[in-house]
Order: sequence, then C-alpha cells, then structure tokens
Amino acid sequence: MDMQDAPRFGPAAGEAPDALVVLVHGFGADGNDLIDLAALWAEAVPGALFVAPHAPEACDGIPFGRQWFPLWDRSQAQLAVGVGSAAAALGRFVAAEASRLGLAPDRVALMGFSQGAMTVLEAGLCGAVPAPACVLAYSGGLIGAESLPARIAARPPVLLVHGEADEVVPAAASRAAESALAASGVPVRAIFRPDLGHGLDEVGLAAGAEVLRGVLNAA
Repeated sequence: MDMQDAPRFGPAAGEAPDALVVLVHGFGADGNDLIDLAALWAEAVPGALFVAPHAPEACDGIPFGRQWFPLWDRSQAQLAVGVGSAAAALGRFVAAEASRLGLAPDRVALMGFSQGAMTVLEAGLCGAVPAPACVLAYSGGLIGAESLPARIAARPPVLLVHGEADEVVPAAASRAAESALAASGVPVRAIFRPDLGHGLDEVGLAAGAEVLRGVLNAA
C-alpha cells in the first residue's frame, strides 16, 4: 500500500488548494479511517486539501492493517527509534505533497489519532515536517518527552484531545505531553473528555476545526 495512493478530499471551495491538512491514522487502520473528517473540517477551511496517507508498514498481527512503527517491543528506546522513523517517512510524504501543491511549510497542518498522534507530535516538533501551522493530536502522547528540549525544532500551536476513559492509551499520556510541551515553550491546549474512550467526539472535533480555522484561513 503506497503512501502516495492516500485518499484525498477537497478543496471544498473548488479552487487550487491554499493549505494542506494531513490526517494520520492509528495502529491497525489505514488512511480511509480518517478521511471522513475532511468533510466536517472543510467547512472551517474550505481552501484546504485533506490527505490521509497510509502508514508505510504492514501491521503486526492485523491482516490488511498498517502501522507507523511496530509495538512488539514497547521499551522507551525502541519506541523512540520507531516514532523517529515514522516521523521521517511522514516528513518525506508531506514534503512531496507540499512541493506538488506549491505550499509553504506554514500552510501545512498535521492531525493524528493514537499512534498517528504520536507520529505527528514527533514530526511537527522535531523537524521532520518543518514549522507546520499546527499539530492536532487525539488519544496519543509524546514519545521521548524527557528529551524534547534537546530535540525540538519548531513550536507550532498544539491541540491535545484525550478521553478520560481511554482503555488503549491512558489519558495520562496526553497530560505528560501537555507538561513537556509547555515546559519547552510550545503553545498547547489540552482537552480531556469525561467518559470518552479511545475515540473522537464532537467537542474534540469542534476544537480541531477552530484551530484549523485560526491558523489556515487568510486574514
């Protein structure tokens, strides 16, 4: 499954794209899992092209699923290697898309869910995707938070959204990310949703639309 074959949507305005929103799926899914968000968020950024790349690796133990990095070894050292490789792959994809569209780095927004959230935080903060307009991270966390001050390359606005009842990635992961980002001077807003499990809800999606509108719409 080629990343370049990613599902796309928009721009809703029907003109040449003036922004790019990259939707990064979680472990065991593929780009089709998130592309439906585009129709919702296109109301906020009608000039944006939405693209949801498929992760480059076949998923461990899940036929037809994709992964940004393996989870068989969840030691911090191995996770750091994995997310670094994932961020680099995402960065190459985003660079090719932005170049094709003639868009500057600050016209690119990153959104990720679960493992995708971990990937976009790494990519958007540590240089794989240089100086994006924003990073939206849902139900994820920041791998290697303790080393962020030494690795950080950009400080885009970050939105963290997490369900308090998440049974897959504990909400504590986003709380730790919030603390690490704030300590590194990153403008961060965190929303923790009572009773929400490992998923998305209207409140979190509305907050994402608000951020996209603020950073991507021309004044």
